[in-house]
Amino acid sequence: MSQETEALQKEWLEAAKAVRDRALAPDALPMSAFKESSGIELFQRMMRGELPPAPIAHTLDFALVEVEKGRIVFQGHPAKAHYNPAGTIHGGWQATLLDSCMSCAVQTHLEAGQAYTTLEIKVNFLRAMNDKVGPVRAEGTSIQVGRQIGIAEGKLYDAAGKLYAHGTTTCLIFPV
Repeated sequence: MSQETEALQKEWLEAAKAVRDRALAPDALPMSAFKESSGIELFQRMMRGELPPAPIAHTLDFALVEVEKGRIVFQGHPAKAHYNPAGTIHGGWQATLLDSCMSCAVQTHLEAGQAYTTLEIKVNFLRAMNDKVGPVRAEGTSIQVGRQIGIAEGKLYDAAGKLYAHGTTTCLIFPV
């Protein structure tokens, strides 16, 4: 292996470590918050600025804008930084907003001491999106939340009401 390649590998490893370190920084939501607050309280506290948002929201430029039991809305700002090679917003960006709103809609039902993880997500992409669309909203609504499983759906739409993507999720609920 050449010295140049070795140096580049080291640079890449350091860059990846820096990203991981930021994700685990003190501004990430502490697990103790899940023990102390119900799901709806967590989001209400985030909206009041008492708890930090998830670091992914900063990375992908979206924010929590509405919350009530069984329903949550994130607003995202599609940008060229989110483009795929075809020159449109990457489906992963859209899927992340939908995963966030759907799973968080499930979380709004949870009691203090409970958390969830996404077991499955399905997304239907309905039309291409670019940075000219303006802000979009990802609205998640719970369908059924039981003791161990939560199911929700989500819609990603623009201010004109155009639907860009629709999804469903199944979440596993567990004690923290």
